[in-house]
Amino acid sequence: MLRISRDLTIDDNDIEIDFVRASGPGGQNVNKLSTAAQLRFDTRKVTLPEDASLRLNRLAGQRMTKDGVIVIHAQRFRTQERNRADAIDRLLELLREAIVRPVPRRATKPTFGSKQRRLEGKKRRGDVKAKRGSTRFDD
Repeated sequence: MLRISRDLTIDDNDIEIDFVRASGPGGQNVNKLSTAAQLRFDTRKVTLPEDASLRLNRLAGQRMTKDGVIVIHAQRFRTQERNRADAIDRLLELLREAIVRPVPRRATKPTFGSKQRRLEGKKRRGDVKAKRGSTRFDD
Protein backbone atom coordinates (compact mmCIF):
# COMPACT_ATOMS: atom_id res chain seq x y z
CA MET A 1 0.00 0.00 0.00
CA LEU A 2 1.28 3.43 -0.97
CA ARG A 3 0.14 6.27 1.27
CA ILE A 4 -0.80 9.47 -0.55
CA SER A 5 -2.43 11.31 2.32
CA ARG A 6 -3.86 10.59 5.74
CA ASP A 7 -7.03 9.04 4.36
CA LEU A 8 -6.00 7.99 0.84
CA THR A 9 -3.88 4.98 -0.08
CA ILE A 10 -3.48 3.06 -3.30
CA ASP A 11 -2.74 -0.63 -3.66
CA ASP A 12 0.54 -1.71 -5.24
CA ASN A 13 -1.43 -4.08 -7.49
CA ASP A 14 -3.28 -1.11 -9.08
CA ILE A 15 0.01 0.14 -10.51
CA GLU A 16 1.23 -1.64 -13.63
CA ILE A 17 4.88 -1.16 -14.59
CA ASP A 18 6.45 -2.38 -17.82
CA PHE A 19 10.04 -1.91 -18.88
CA VAL A 20 10.80 -0.71 -22.39
CA ARG A 21 13.90 0.42 -24.21
CA ALA A 22 14.93 3.97 -23.45
CA SER A 23 15.45 6.51 -26.20
CA GLY A 24 18.40 8.84 -26.61
CA PRO A 25 22.15 8.34 -26.34
CA GLY A 26 23.64 5.48 -24.40
CA GLY A 27 25.71 3.45 -26.82
CA GLN A 28 25.26 -0.30 -26.97
CA ASN A 29 23.59 -0.36 -23.56
CA VAL A 30 20.49 1.45 -24.84
CA ASN A 31 20.03 -1.08 -27.64
CA LYS A 32 20.34 -4.17 -25.43
CA LEU A 33 18.57 -3.40 -22.18
CA SER A 34 15.02 -2.36 -21.36
CA THR A 35 15.60 0.06 -18.51
CA ALA A 36 12.93 2.72 -19.06
CA ALA A 37 9.89 2.25 -16.82
CA GLN A 38 6.39 2.82 -18.17
CA LEU A 39 3.90 3.15 -15.32
CA ARG A 40 0.15 2.84 -15.90
CA PHE A 41 -2.36 3.73 -13.19
CA ASP A 42 -6.14 3.60 -13.63
CA THR A 43 -7.60 6.53 -11.70
CA ARG A 44 -11.02 4.87 -11.59
CA LYS A 45 -9.66 2.36 -9.07
CA VAL A 46 -9.09 5.06 -6.45
CA THR A 47 -11.91 7.08 -4.92
CA LEU A 48 -11.13 10.78 -5.14
CA PRO A 49 -13.42 13.70 -4.35
CA GLU A 50 -14.93 15.32 -7.46
CA ASP A 51 -12.82 18.47 -7.22
CA ALA A 52 -9.63 16.47 -6.70
CA SER A 53 -10.32 14.30 -9.74
CA LEU A 54 -10.85 17.42 -11.85
CA ARG A 55 -7.55 18.86 -10.60
CA LEU A 56 -5.83 15.53 -11.30
CA ASN A 57 -7.19 15.55 -14.84
CA ARG A 58 -5.89 19.10 -15.37
CA LEU A 59 -2.49 18.41 -13.76
CA ALA A 60 -1.92 15.13 -15.63
CA GLY A 61 -2.63 16.74 -18.99
CA GLN A 62 -1.43 14.54 -21.84
CA ARG A 63 -0.22 11.88 -19.42
CA MET A 64 -3.86 10.86 -18.84
CA THR A 65 -5.72 8.91 -21.50
CA LYS A 66 -9.40 9.35 -22.32
CA ASP A 67 -10.13 6.24 -20.24
CA GLY A 68 -8.63 7.83 -17.10
CA VAL A 69 -5.34 5.92 -17.14
CA ILE A 70 -2.24 7.90 -16.17
CA VAL A 71 0.87 6.88 -18.13
CA ILE A 72 4.25 7.98 -16.77
CA HIS A 73 7.43 7.24 -18.71
CA ALA A 74 10.61 7.29 -16.58
CA GLN A 75 13.99 6.91 -18.26
CA ARG A 76 16.17 9.30 -16.26
CA PHE A 77 18.39 6.60 -14.77
CA ARG A 78 20.35 3.64 -16.12
CA THR A 79 18.76 0.95 -13.95
CA GLN A 80 15.27 -0.49 -13.86
CA GLU A 81 15.02 -0.13 -10.08
CA ARG A 82 15.77 3.60 -10.05
CA ASN A 83 13.47 4.29 -13.01
CA ARG A 84 10.71 2.29 -11.32
CA ALA A 85 11.11 4.27 -8.09
CA ASP A 86 11.21 7.53 -10.06
CA ALA A 87 7.95 6.70 -11.87
CA ILE A 88 6.19 5.79 -8.61
CA ASP A 89 7.46 8.96 -6.93
CA ARG A 90 6.19 11.09 -9.82
CA LEU A 91 2.77 9.41 -9.63
CA LEU A 92 2.54 9.97 -5.86
CA GLU A 93 3.59 13.61 -6.25
CA LEU A 94 0.94 14.12 -8.94
CA LEU A 95 -1.76 12.60 -6.73
CA ARG A 96 -0.66 14.59 -3.67
CA GLU A 97 -0.73 17.81 -5.65
CA ALA A 98 -4.23 17.03 -6.94
CA ILE A 99 -5.59 16.41 -3.44
CA VAL A 100 -4.54 19.81 -2.08
CA ARG A 101 -7.33 22.36 -2.43
CA PRO A 102 -6.07 25.72 -3.68
CA VAL A 103 -6.67 28.63 -1.33
CA PRO A 104 -9.22 30.94 -2.95
CA ARG A 105 -7.86 34.35 -3.80
CA ARG A 106 -9.37 37.18 -1.83
CA ALA A 107 -9.59 40.39 -3.86
CA THR A 108 -7.94 43.38 -2.19
CA LYS A 109 -7.55 47.03 -3.11
CA PRO A 110 -4.18 48.76 -3.27
CA THR A 111 -3.41 50.99 -0.30
CA PHE A 112 -3.31 54.78 -0.64
CA GLY A 113 0.44 54.79 0.03
CA SER A 114 1.13 52.23 -2.70
CA LYS A 115 -0.89 54.31 -5.18
CA GLN A 116 1.10 57.44 -4.25
CA ARG A 117 4.45 55.63 -4.58
CA ARG A 118 3.43 54.28 -7.97
CA LEU A 119 2.43 57.73 -9.26
CA GLU A 120 5.60 59.35 -7.90
CA GLY A 121 7.72 56.72 -9.64
CA LYS A 122 5.89 57.31 -12.92
CA LYS A 123 6.38 61.08 -12.60
CA ARG A 124 10.10 60.67 -11.84
CA ARG A 125 10.56 58.37 -14.84
CA GLY A 126 8.68 60.78 -17.09
CA ASP A 127 10.93 63.65 -16.00
CA VAL A 128 14.05 61.60 -16.77
CA LYS A 129 12.74 60.83 -20.25
CA ALA A 130 11.71 64.43 -20.88
CA LYS A 131 15.24 65.65 -20.10
CA ARG A 132 16.76 63.28 -22.67
CA GLY A 133 15.63 65.42 -25.59
CA SER A 134 17.98 67.87 -27.20
CA THR A 135 18.07 71.21 -25.43
CA ARG A 136 17.56 74.34 -27.51
CA PHE A 137 19.78 77.35 -27.20
CA ASP A 138 18.05 80.57 -28.18
CA ASP A 139 20.69 83.24 -28.92
